[in-house]
Amino acid sequence: MKRRSLLLGSGIALSAPLLSPARSLATPALLANTAHLDFLRDAVTPPVQGGHTTYRPAEAIGVLWTYAEPNPDGTYRRIGGGPYDPATGTYGQGAFNADDIARAAVVYLRHWRQTGSSRSRSAAYELLRGLAYFQTTTSGYVVLWMQPDGTLNPSPVPVELPDPSDSGPSYWLARAIWALGEGYAAFRHDDPPFAAFLRQRLDRAIGALDLSGYGTWQVVDGVRRPAWLVVDGADASAEAVLGLAAYAEAGGTPAARRALRQLAEGIAALAGGDPRDWPFGAVLPWALSLSDWHAWASQMPAALARAGRVLGDERLVRPAVTDAAVFTPWLLTSGGPDNGRLPARIDRNQIAYGIDSRVQSLLAVAAATGRSGFRQLAGIVAAWYFGANGAGLPAYDPATGRTVDGIAADGSVNRNGGAESTIHGLLSMLALDAHPDVAELATQGRVVERVGTTTVEAESAVLGGGATVVTPASPWTGESQFSGDRYVRLPAGATARFTLPSADQPRLVLAIADLRPGSAAVTRWTAGGPSLGTVRHGAIGPQGASPAPGALLPVTLPGELPPGRSDLSATAAGGEAVLDAVLLEPLISRYVIAGATRTTALLRSAARDPRTVTVPVPGAGPATVETYDAAGIRRLRTSAAGATVRAVVLPGGFTVIRR
Repeated sequence: MKRRSLLLGSGIALSAPLLSPARSLATPALLANTAHLDFLRDAVTPPVQGGHTTYRPAEAIGVLWTYAEPNPDGTYRRIGGGPYDPATGTYGQGAFNADDIARAAVVYLRHWRQTGSSRSRSAAYELLRGLAYFQTTTSGYVVLWMQPDGTLNPSPVPVELPDPSDSGPSYWLARAIWALGEGYAAFRHDDPPFAAFLRQRLDRAIGALDLSGYGTWQVVDGVRRPAWLVVDGADASAEAVLGLAAYAEAGGTPAARRALRQLAEGIAALAGGDPRDWPFGAVLPWALSLSDWHAWASQMPAALARAGRVLGDERLVRPAVTDAAVFTPWLLTSGGPDNGRLPARIDRNQIAYGIDSRVQSLLAVAAATGRSGFRQLAGIVAAWYFGANGAGLPAYDPATGRTVDGIAADGSVNRNGGAESTIHGLLSMLALDAHPDVAELATQGRVVERVGTTTVEAESAVLGGGATVVTPASPWTGESQFSGDRYVRLPAGATARFTLPSADQPRLVLAIADLRPGSAAVTRWTAGGPSLGTVRHGAIGPQGASPAPGALLPVTLPGELPPGRSDLSATAAGGEAVLDAVLLEPLISRYVIAGATRTTALLRSAARDPRTVTVPVPGAGPATVETYDAAGIRRLRTSAAGATVRAVVLPGGFTVIRR
């Protein structure tokens, strides 16, 4: 599943106070608290259903309610997905789903192994039994939804593809492999008969991946992309890789190691960009789009780091390092782990699934490389849970173990406590408990300053020469989305003149243009006279397997916008050009967070040469300055006194200042 709507259902309640700005950020001995996840758990005895059984089938299986909404008195009620029918006690989708059951099992497995909790061992065991019931024994595929009485619902309303949900590879098959792989590794010595059952189901699921197309490539807008990933997704494939890596490390089959390598190679092939060019070193999540990145399920670097370690293949780790060292600092300074960079900041909602995916990835890359800077970045990302977010409020409550369902672009908080947010909040807390130095950084719960990417909509420009603003029937193109739901059409001779916010340093200019094969259009860009370069709007390859012709892509102009310059003009020639927005990227961007007694500043470079900058860093005492290159290797460590700190930032690298 991806995002799901919340609808009323079960009235079962749990008392759980809402988070408030007055809550202390002092951390208890352990952050991970499974209380709210325990509340979401349930047990059910399914009716007999062909093709579905589990370990000890006569016993009730463990399941997990999908959503929880707050009652007026502060308690919570558990609910399912889709329209609820009180006459039948069923939902359009169901009460329980394989996606969340799989990921909750991972939480309990990790909690058990990290703390020795027998209760978490039992919870993991029951949820894995429940997950196995969702798997269709004949095909190895997985049904997504189950009703409150245990009846499976293969074709939910609203529908999710594939339909029926157990008719092909899916996100939920990938997440089942994740849970079964970690489950086998945990139980193989603790409970060998149960581990043998998990291994049997895991082998069946691996067979259902159908990687017979390995080595087959497809063309997407002229770029070669792997055609063997799970649902064409590096995101889904990454979560399968996490389970395959655990299984292979625990003595899994040759088929498992082969699948691990094949999926990891496909994921690595979706890496691209550099410090100045989209997607800035990221591993993209979807093989069919050059324009789409989302924070949720973005565990591609974690998967590559784990696969590289297990397989002993440094080539798999390299793109994970670039994602961590180049893309993540850009992401943090430009607004944080949003639900959708498409390629502009279209969906600025931020959720625990996205935050946790970044935290897990950074820690996995740190473990694979031994480079401490990635641990510092993980702590800066995780500060979102403690108030360094758009709301300025804690998103996780250690007293209840509940994480809010999301924080919107305007700072409003979705205080529902569904399974997905609870799961990923806890996975992050387990990681912080295991890494106290990272937790110390994370508990700085206030954003002091962010100076990064600025988006200027094309329709805000003064238009001339026949240029028009167009509002399409849908802003979604099939593989990307127009920012602000509109774009500007520039016929030959038309102009767009922008008035930009000024800056005290040079900036890159990235024109987000709808590039179309065969277009002869060219836009020439100037800033008060000096030319910044041109954009060729036909500089894109054949559509191929892409859902839409052409691509909506940021194109970095060769010239830099000088400091203080606020005027920018584009003039079209040769044909009709489509312009969505302009991104302004400072050569040195920064993101500063603080706690009661500490401040941390992150600097990120898009410059071609080393830069020395002076940065205000509030707080008392000396500041430690650590400078990292574009591979995350620390090249310089100094200390400084005073309210402002001089720091070196290397080309494409990042610098962390701590006081």
